[in-house]
Amino acid sequence: MTGNAGILRRLSRRASFFSAIATITCFALSVPAIGQDSLQQLDLDLPLRLDFSGSWEKDFRRSDNWEDELSRTLRIRQESAARQQSSPGSSRIRATPPISVGNINLPRTRRRGASIVDLARLAEYISRQNTIEIKQTRNEIIIERSGEAALVCGVEYDLQRTFANEHGVEVCGWDGQQLVFQIMLPDDLIIMHRFTVSSNQQVLNLLTSIYSKGGEPFNLIQAFTKYETPRDEFNCIQTLSRGQVCNQSGADLSGVLDN
Repeated sequence: MTGNAGILRRLSRRASFFSAIATITCFALSVPAIGQDSLQQLDLDLPLRLDFSGSWEKDFRRSDNWEDELSRTLRIRQESAARQQSSPGSSRIRATPPISVGNINLPRTRRRGASIVDLARLAEYISRQNTIEIKQTRNEIIIERSGEAALVCGVEYDLQRTFANEHGVEVCGWDGQQLVFQIMLPDDLIIMHRFTVSSNQQVLNLLTSIYSKGGEPFNLIQAFTKYETPRDEFNCIQTLSRGQVCNQSGADLSGVLDN
């Protein structure tokens, strides 16, 4: 009987040991599953885009000068424009109120679009920014320009309408790895922005094309280079007793708060 009891005790200890091993194994196997559930799922339906993000500064040496580009365009179109000009005895063209963009008034007509000079002046006006700030996530790109509304577009393949009212319609989309915005204004005036970034994400090119009534566009190319935004020299906080208090970056302002 004593021998049988010893055997039973040894079997019981073995059973407990294997039960513990099984419990630990099950727990270990469950840990990766929990970790996998907490990981963010990669949406394979969203295409991968080049990185446009950063602070960009205009490179004037590589960018078009609008007056030089206008002169070149006028030389190319001179003969064609001369043939298309109306003769003095042609019927009158009824004018309608002009379109105002910034401080530029573009004449409206029922037959002909705005002149190439007007389009060039408009291109110069809307391309006046010397810096551009671009923020990019996995889902969208935000292009911030001083004095202008931000351009926002998703990364999807489909054409996206980003704005629409009585003043115009804005759509955006992708042509390969080029980001394209098209703004359609009254009287068949169209502004198109085409952004391209280099493979090393150090050079940004922006082609702006302006069309009027389906005619030939005026094109203006701008080049931007990436730069590091300088860190603010001063840190400022707002206090109740002393108003706004500023100190050099990195300095401890806790004493100001204590006072």
